[in-house]
Parts: sequence; structure tokens; C-alpha cells
Amino acid sequence: MATTAEVITYADLDAEANRLSHVFRAAGLAPGDHVALCLENHPRFLSVIWGAHYAGLYYTAMSSRLTTEEMAYIIDDCGAQAFITSAHKSAQAAELSDQMPAVTVRLMLDGAIAGYEAVVGAQPPTPLPEARVEGQDMLYSSGTTGRPKGVKVPLPGTPLGDAPDAVTGLCQLLFGASADTVYLSPAPLYHAAPLRFCRAMHRTGATVVVMEHFDPEEYLALVERYKVTCSQLVPTMFIRMLKLPDDVRARYDTSSLDAVVHAAAPCPVAVKEKMIEWWGPIIHEYYAGTEGNGFVYTNSSDWLEHRGSVGKALVGTVHIVGEDGDEVATGESGTVYFEGEAAATFEYHNDAEKTEGSRDPKGRGWSTLGDVGYLDADGFLYLTDRKAYMIITGGVNVYPQEAENVLAMHPQVSDVAVFGVPNEDFGEEVKAVVQPVSMDDAGAELERALIAYCKEHLADVKCPRSVDFRTELPRHPTGKLYKRLLKDEYWSDAGRTI
Repeated sequence: MATTAEVITYADLDAEANRLSHVFRAAGLAPGDHVALCLENHPRFLSVIWGAHYAGLYYTAMSSRLTTEEMAYIIDDCGAQAFITSAHKSAQAAELSDQMPAVTVRLMLDGAIAGYEAVVGAQPPTPLPEARVEGQDMLYSSGTTGRPKGVKVPLPGTPLGDAPDAVTGLCQLLFGASADTVYLSPAPLYHAAPLRFCRAMHRTGATVVVMEHFDPEEYLALVERYKVTCSQLVPTMFIRMLKLPDDVRARYDTSSLDAVVHAAAPCPVAVKEKMIEWWGPIIHEYYAGTEGNGFVYTNSSDWLEHRGSVGKALVGTVHIVGEDGDEVATGESGTVYFEGEAAATFEYHNDAEKTEGSRDPKGRGWSTLGDVGYLDADGFLYLTDRKAYMIITGGVNVYPQEAENVLAMHPQVSDVAVFGVPNEDFGEEVKAVVQPVSMDDAGAELERALIAYCKEHLADVKCPRSVDFRTELPRHPTGKLYKRLLKDEYWSDAGRTI
């Protein structure tokens, strides 16, 4: 486990962000222009973000796992005039060199070519001389279906630092963020939630601790070492910590934690129950998207009274809409729409069709992230699954998230994906692809055991008819599963396009 860390003070962060903002302005980038970056969780990641923000730019952080082709597409699609990467990505940077003709500023951290340190270090550490305005992230959807699309909202247009953004306000109101907070971020910073939470914590003056990558035992060690008070995780991280041996979990003092937040993927009820039992009623959950069109939230006490819920709407009003476009009755499932001031302000960059598809077809000004769920009598939202993942088998609608939640808790399962595959008689049948704890266990015996285990908890029709095994599933480090990549393998063989 890591034993050393690089410490960056707020004075250092501000000085470097100022220097970088001068680089952008000297190159002719004005408020509303665009910079793209592709970095691992580098110590300078947040300095780069603030440098773009200080200059009033849009900034697109790309996954460090992307292929060169995927990076070139995003750089071109977002209209980036600047591109920043690190020596860690130098091979791909070389491949990109002739694929981004519109980019005039090219900088590489820790690299001999286009050295960031020399270029930025030559600029003054003082603010830009003109009145500065807030910048804005423009992040791309994870690409679970087709090409990723940038989520673009208008620049705030407000003077830099005049008013906190919505995420900062929520962190202060719901999670007690302040200058006394020690916030631990275990996820990649190029994802919306980690980036925006770290940015919000900086606005409050909190101490931000960033992991290079998540490791369950190292996470616990860091909580103890830095007396972490607040953190944001995803359910797969909960599961990995819960599967640590009891003596390892007991080895670390996590009593400093007073707010642990999770989102990004559905959390199995049993997992959340175990986390509350372990850490106490400090677990917070929210449902929202990069699009920022609404915000649903629950604390532990409310969740324990509405187990399985993602909470009640704090920003926007939730509507559940059926296939005919009308709202359905309480307790019935349908597409989840948000109504409110922010519901229709975002757009998918260069994709008017996708933008239109996110809007309410009856023109009521609502928008959706494409999820399916229902509201209970108290107004709490329960997510069933993504609409795109619904399985229709013999005329019956099956949402695979239910089976995934059950199978994830089996002691021999490390990760699992459930989806529909072709069936001549029923159209589709339920398939599970499992990453076992040990590949030595993969085989017919474990397959039978997992199907039987699922049938103990769910109706037959919701359970997989077969199980395949993989050494690893295509899951984003933030917890999002690239289920499309798995589905395509099975459907392409059947000559059908999803």
C-alpha cells in the first residue's frame, strides 16, 4: 500500500491555476472556448481544472482508458483549442499529434516534449488582469450506447467566486462541508461526481485527499491516517470492502467518518444495510446525472424506512411517465422525468436527436436520463433499471438490475452483469456474465449454484437461464458497467442490432 503522498497547499494550487490561465489567455483562448485533458489521477489534475476554470473556459476531462481513436473523436467533437495530457499517455499523445489540427496549445505533464512545467512556470502566479468569470465543465457520457456525447450547459456568466455552484451548496447543506472537512476521493477525477465534489470541497476550503486508484484496504488505511470525515464511493467499492476478511476490516479506525455519499450505480439493499451496520447511519445517497437536470436524495434514516429507494427530489419535481406519455399511478413503473428550472437547460453537444430524445414528448419541459422507476406514496423514488436494458422475454418485462443485485451478494461472485440474449421461442432470455472470486471455481457447478441462488430470491422469469464466466467485466472505475459491450457480443452473433 502507498505510504507517501504529495501535498499541495491552497497557495500552490491557486498560483499554478493562475499561471495556466495566463497560458490560455496568451494563446488567444477567451471565455467560452474549450480545453480538453486526458490525465490519470495526477497530482496536478485539479490545478489544471482550476486553471481552465479561472480562464472562463469549458473543460472536458477524458477517461485515461480511452483509445486514441476515442480521444481524437472527443477532442474534435468538443472543439478543443487546447489539449493537456501527461507522460503516462505519451504514446497516445504521439499518435494524436496529427489528429487534432484545431488544437493550438499542447502541453504534457512530466514530459520532455511540450513540457507543461516549463510553459506554465514561465507565467506569473497572479490572477488575470481582467474581470474573471466562472468556467464550466463539459463532460462526455460514458459511451455505454454508441459514441459518447458531451453534456453542455450554458456558462454561468457570473464573476469568478461570487456565488457557490449548486454542488457546493448541496455539499454544505447535506454533508456539512466546511474548512474542517477532510474529503477522500477514491475514484477517477475525470468522472463528473468526483470532479465536481473535489471542486466543491475546494470552494469550502476542505482538505482533499485523492487516491491514484481504489484499493479496498488502502481506502480504509487512508481514512484512519488522515482522519477522513467525508467521502464519496460507488456500490462496487462497498462490495469490495465488505468482502475483505473480518480481521482486515476491523484493523482500521473509521470512526472519523461522519458523511459517506454514494451514487452512480444502483446499490443492492443488502449491501447498504451492511454498510449502515458497519459505519452507522452516516450513509447518504443521491440520484442525479452529468446533465444536472434534477437531484434526488436520501439519508440513512429515511432510507431505512424506504429501503431500496434513492430518495426524494430536492431539485426538480419527479414524474413517472408511461409508454403513452401520460403519468402513471403511484407504485407503477415508467420512465423517470424531471421538471424544473434546470430540466431543459442542457444539451447533448452536436447531437440534436439525442437532446430531443431526452425531452418530454408532450412538450411539458421535462427531461429524462433514461432510467425507469416508480414513486411510493411518500414520494420516494425507486429505480428499476435503465430503459435500454429492459428484457422482454415471452412478453414479460424483466429488469436485470434485480438479478444483478442478488448475484452480487453471492460469496463466490466478484462482479456480475445481467442482460437479455436471443431466444428463438421467447425473443430474449436472461443471461448472467459473472466474474468469479476465483476462476478456478468457474464451471457448470458454480453456474447451477448461482441460478439456484437467484431463484431463492426472485421469480423464475427474472433469473438467468445460463451463466458465462469472465476474468473481468468491462466496468468503468467509477462503477458504471459497460453492459453494451457484453450485449453486442451475443446479439451480433444472432445478426441483430440492439
